[in-house]
Amino acid sequence: MGEQKTRPLIADLMSNPMSGLDIENRSFEIIDSEVDHVDFSTNEWEIVRRIIHTTADPVIADFVRFSPDAIASGIKALQKTSRIYVDSNMIRSGISMPRLRGVSPTYTSDHVVCHVADRDVADNARTKGLPRSLYAVRKAIPLLDAGIAVFGNAPVALLELNRLIMETGIRPALVIAMPVGFVHVIESKEELMALDVPFIAIAGRRGGSPLAVSVIHALCGLAQKEDRVINMVDRNIKPIS
Repeated sequence: MGEQKTRPLIADLMSNPMSGLDIENRSFEIIDSEVDHVDFSTNEWEIVRRIIHTTADPVIADFVRFSPDAIASGIKALQKTSRIYVDSNMIRSGISMPRLRGVSPTYTSDHVVCHVADRDVADNARTKGLPRSLYAVRKAIPLLDAGIAVFGNAPVALLELNRLIMETGIRPALVIAMPVGFVHVIESKEELMALDVPFIAIAGRRGGSPLAVSVIHALCGLAQKEDRVINMVDRNIKPIS
C-alpha cells in the first residue's frame, strides 16, 4: 500500500487568504457573538474584548473591573503624552510605539519607564531582602503623579503604589492593575480598588504582562476613535452611528 498523503491545514488559508487584520477582525466577531457583554459600556467592552482576544479566555470578562472615570482619565493622559511606568521590561517591550504615537505624536521610548533592572534598585533589594519591584516603584515616584502606572507582573509593586497613594497623596491618572500569581496578588488589587484613584483591574489571581499591554493598546484605539469623532464634528460631518 502506498503512503496516504495528508493535506496540510495551511492549504486552507492559502486557498482562502486572510490577512493578519482580517484574522483579528474575525476573532473580535467571534468574541462578540459568544460573550455576553451587556454589563459593560461600549468603551469598556472595547477593552474587555481586547483582553479576551489576548487570552482566548472568555471567562476572564467576569473578572475585569473599571472605576467610573478610568477610561476617560486614561485617554486624557495618553493625549497629554503622560509618562507610563511599567513593572516589567516585558510590558515595556510589548507596548507599541506606533499605537502611542497614533494618540500623541510626541511619544518616545523614554516615556515608557521600567526601573526593575536598574543597578541601584537591585542593590537596595539585595540589601533589604525585598523584591526589586518595590524599590523600582519608589524610584518612579516623580513619574507616578498624573502618569499611567501599569502592573502585569509584580503585586508587591502594586502594594507599594497603594501605600504611596494613601500616605503621600500621589494620584496616577490611571492604574492598570493586573499582576498575576498566588502571593499578595488578590489583596493588592482589592486594596487598590478601594482607593480614590482611576483603575482598570482584573480581580483575583489572573493577570499578566500581555493583558496589561492589551489594555494600553485598547485605550489607544479608543483615544484615536475619540479624536476622529471630534474632527468630524469640527468639520460638521455627522458621525456614522
